[in-house]
Amino acid sequence: MHTNDAAKLRQYIEKIENLEVEKNDLQEHISDVYGQAKGDGFDPKIMRKIVRLKRMKTEDREAEDLLLDSYMLALGLIPTDGGNGESGS
Repeated sequence: MHTNDAAKLRQYIEKIENLEVEKNDLQEHISDVYGQAKGDGFDPKIMRKIVRLKRMKTEDREAEDLLLDSYMLALGLIPTDGGNGESGS
């Protein structure tokens, strides 16, 4: 490897290492915010899901919801009510 290439590689590695440190710092800050929200009575697990869903495209989110409902229905986790809004008891 040429000296110039080795220097470039070293710069890339150092830049990645610095970004990894920044990423870890940001993750700690994010965790702190979730902790504060939990202290105020919010559910961090649900909040994380909302953040993930908000990043999704609408059509991807709708497709995921449809598939989830289909699976839950197939497993009997969603009662079938014949469309009248009442459960069949």
